[in-house]
Parts: sequence; structure tokens; C-alpha cells
Amino acid sequence: MPEPDVIERAHRDAEQGKSPCTQAGEFVREEIDHVRQGKHAVRSVPQTIAIGLSKARSARRGKPSCAQEKSRLEQSTPASAGAISRKVAAAGRQCPRAGSARRPAR
Repeated sequence: MPEPDVIERAHRDAEQGKSPCTQAGEFVREEIDHVRQGKHAVRSVPQTIAIGLSKARSARRGKPSCAQEKSRLEQSTPASAGAISRKVAAAGRQCPRAGSARRPAR
């Protein structure tokens, strides 16, 4: 569970109109501090960042994951896959592996 002061800082960032990535950065910073203090160990820095972003998502701060974005679009649009893909393209976001799924096999 994130500490209350971290949630407060993220909320303050949201009130100031800062981007969701900046808000999520507070959670990542907290996680890096925990690793430095020895509260828990991680194998790499990207793992620390992933844990912080996960906490931000659970606290409803920061950028939603690709799966969350798709489920939100599925709830608000018809069940047509074309409508969903057009909305995702219009939003300017793609799943990280979307391009590789369309790539021909070698």
C-alpha cells in the first residue's frame, strides 16, 4: 500500500494539471526509496519502476495499462472490433506488442 504522503503528492500534481506520468512518478520515487532503505530487494531498476507504476494504477493515478484502456473502450463503444481499434488509434496509443503481432513470420 502506498504511503499517504505519496498519494497526497500525486493528488497535488493532478490538481496542478500535471500529466499522469508525473503523478505516477511519485509512486516510482517512493519505490526507489524503499529499495535504497532495504525494505525489499529487486533484481533490476526496471523492476522497481514496474512496481511503482503498478502501485500508481492501483491507486488510480498515472497512465492506465493497455488492457485497462481496451476494457474501458469496450464498455463505452459497440462490440465491433473496428470501432474499438479506431478509438485506440484516435487516442494515439497502441499496445506495446501490436506491431509485432502483425509482422509476417520469417
